Amino acid sequence: MKIALFSDIHANLPALEAFFADVDSHKPDAIYCLGDLVGYNIWPNEVINEIRKRGIPTIAGNYDFGIGRAIDDCGCAYKTDQEKANGAISISFTNEIVHPEERKYLRALPAHIRLEFQLNNDRLNVLLVHGSPRKINEYLFEDRDEKSMLRIMQDADADIMCFGHTHKPYHRTLNAGTADTPHYRHAINIGSVGKPKDGDQRGGYVLLHIDENSSTAVKDCIQVEFIRFTYDVEKAAKAVEDSPLPNAYAESLRKGV
Repeated sequence: MKIALFSDIHANLPALEAFFADVDSHKPDAIYCLGDLVGYNIWPNEVINEIRKRGIPTIAGNYDFGIGRAIDDCGCAYKTDQEKANGAISISFTNEIVHPEERKYLRALPAHIRLEFQLNNDRLNVLLVHGSPRKINEYLFEDRDEKSMLRIMQDADADIMCFGHTHKPYHRTLNAGTADTPHYRHAINIGSVGKPKDGDQRGGYVLLHIDENSSTAVKDCIQVEFIRFTYDVEKAAKAVEDSPLPNAYAESLRKGV
C-alpha cells in the first residue's frame, strides 16, 4: 500500500499543480491532505477547488479552521510583532477573497482521519492530524521530548502518526514497549507543499509504504519516502508582491524559510 500525504499548500496554486504532476507519476494507492489549504498567497479558492475536484480526503488545518469561520485568527504562533502584523494582513486578505462555497467547505472539514490496518493478526493504526491529536495548532517539532511524543501517540492510539503544521519534514521511530517486546511507533512530519520552512524552496510531501508484513514489533516495518519537487517559485512570489500581502512572504518562498 503506497499512500501519498501532503499538507500546508497555503494558497500556492503553482506549487499544488506541480505536486499533482509529481505525485501522479508515483501512482499512489491513496492520497490524503492534512490541511492548511489557504493563507499567505492569492489562490485559496483555486487550491480548494483543485482538491475538491479530485475528491481527496482532507482534514482541517488551523488556517482552514479560522477562514472557515470567518474569524481573524489563524491560531499561528508568530514570534515577533512584525510577524504578527503580517499575519493579520494575510488572514484579513484571505477572508476577503474566499468565496462563500469554499468557506463552507473549509468549515466542514474533519479534525483528523484514522486508518486501521489488520496485518498478520497485528493491528496497525494510522492517524492523520494537522498539528497534533490534542490541538489543531500544536507544533510537534523534531526535538520534542521522546516521552512527550510517545504519550501523545499512546493517548491517541496511533502507531503511525502523520502531521504537518511546522513545514519541516522528519521521521522519528520510538519504542513504546521494551527491548524484549517492542512496540514501535512512528511520528512523521510530512513537510509543506506550498510554504516549506526547512531551507529548501522546493515543495515536499511523503509517500508512506505499508505492506503485508508491516508490524509494530518490527522497527523498520514501514518505509517513509520524502519527496521534493520543483515548481515555479517566482510565479508564486510575484503573485504575493502584486497583492496586498506583505513582501516578506515572497522572500520566504524564495528562501524556503
